[in-house]
Order: sequence, then structure tokens, then C-alpha cells
Amino acid sequence: MRARDIRPAFRWAYRWVPQPPVANPRWLAAVQAASRRITPPRLTRGLDYRYVPLADGVGAHVYTPRGTRQRPGLLWIHGGGYLFGNGAHEHRRCARQAHELGAVVVSPEYRFAPADPYPAALNDVAAAWRWLVDHCAELGVDAARLVVGGQSAGGGLAAALTHQLHDAGGRQPAARWLFCPMLDDRTAADRSLDERGHFLWNNHSNWFAWRAYTGLPPGSPQVPEYAAPGRRADLRGLPPTWLGVGDIDLFYGETRRYARRLAAAGVDTELVVVPGGPHAFESYHNRTRPGRAFLDRANDWLLAQLAAR
Repeated sequence: MRARDIRPAFRWAYRWVPQPPVANPRWLAAVQAASRRITPPRLTRGLDYRYVPLADGVGAHVYTPRGTRQRPGLLWIHGGGYLFGNGAHEHRRCARQAHELGAVVVSPEYRFAPADPYPAALNDVAAAWRWLVDHCAELGVDAARLVVGGQSAGGGLAAALTHQLHDAGGRQPAARWLFCPMLDDRTAADRSLDERGHFLWNNHSNWFAWRAYTGLPPGSPQVPEYAAPGRRADLRGLPPTWLGVGDIDLFYGETRRYARRLAAAGVDTELVVVPGGPHAFESYHNRTRPGRAFLDRANDWLLAQLAAR
């Protein structure tokens, strides 16, 4: 893949953001250590912020708009290939979401593979969901307007969590909000993708990440469907779902397939594909015209879903 394949508005960051060398043990150890350092945000104008401890040594960042009640609640899950990342790195995004959606945003930390493989991360975000549900009254959140969303591996965890919630019963989210989700280990098993050289997250990194997370070779029939939600056969009864991805993202194919299967199962589904959009482009280019238009479209869909509740 060449730089000219990237939409011009998105090229700047991809000249400077390197492909993460996730298979390098020293690099991964250093990044995971940095990911575990929790720092409070500097910019929370108009918001109250706190960090709440959950189980197994992790916690969640909570952003609450001031002066409103009976607002939506968003469980937002950060990315990082199931290997690294930090909710604290999402402070700006979470604060913006809280302002633009008028929602309480809960952004959990979670444990990383390979030291803590599946189901550790899923258990951690499930604990954050339970905390949000249990604290709706205290937070001024309308329990009928809860949303689960995330980006990349966070989008995969959001999908897996909602599958698990659907099967278990109880309080269900009103909607799902999935940005370039990492859904299906079988993408990594397609070694023809290795030479494509996808920007920011390529199939070499993808193979290593899925192997670390599941403890199995990608594509293995033993991979659990809660680990790789793109494998789920029955998608009926899931909440309305918005999915957004760039068409040069490694996850474009699996995201499109999942969206088509959701629609075929009768799930209210919207898929937004951005031409020339690499992986996670909206994180680096949210102030460009196409980046902002993408985020506005995501917000508009979600606000319409919440208004209908």
C-alpha cells in the first residue's frame, strides 16, 4: 500500500505514526507499562471527572456533564490490538463525546494479552458495564439509553460484550457504536494480506495480536466466538448498530461482512465507509473536513437512536 492510496486530508499523520512493532518484546513491555500509568485529564471544562476502581486492578474514567439529568450513558472502550492502550489516552475524545452527546461517558481500562489473554479484557469491560448500570441513578443516566462503543480492539470488545449481554439477558444497550472494529481472527489467518502493508495496523501485527489474545493460531476452529465476535453465527436480536471504517483499513472486509450479516439478521444497521481512510483515521484527523464529517455522521445517528427511546 502506498501513501497516495490515503485520502490527501489523512496523509499527514501517517507520515509520522509508525507501524507498532508489537512482536518486539522490549517494545511491547515498555508500551504496556506506559499504558498502565493513569493520569487525570487536564481539559474537562464543563465536565466532572473521576476515576473509579473496578475489579482485578483496573478501573474506569468517568466524564459527567454538569447541570443535566436523565442523560444517556456511553461505555467507550479504547483500542490497542488487545495488547496495549489506555483510557487516559482517550481523554480528549471522551470529553468531546460527553459534550456533543450530552452523555455520561465511562471509559474502562482492561488487562492486556499475552500476560492476560481472553477472557480477561472482556471480563474487565463487562465489570465496567455492570458498574454503569448499577450507578445510573447516581450519575443521572437514563438506563433505557445506554450505549456500548469502541474503536479497533475496543470495537471488538464492544461487539463481544453486547453478544454476551444478549445471551445472558438483563439490561441491554440501546445501541452499539463501532469504529473500525477488530472483530475476526480469520482476517489474520489470510496470509495473502501480509504483503498489502496496511497503514498503522498491518496483518503481521494482527496475527501476533490474535495469537496473543486467544492463545491459538488465528483461524483455529477452537477460537471462542466471544473472543472473535465476527465468528458469531446468530446475530438476531442485537441492538441497533453503527459501524464506520475506511476502505483501506485492514478491518474493512470484516467490518463490511459483519454489517451485512447484521442487516440480514434484521438488526437496524448503518455502515459508513470512508474512501482512502486508513485505520483509526478519525483519531488523528478529527479536525479535517472529512474526519469531522465522519464523526458528525456517527453522532447524528446515535443521537437519533437515543431520541427515539
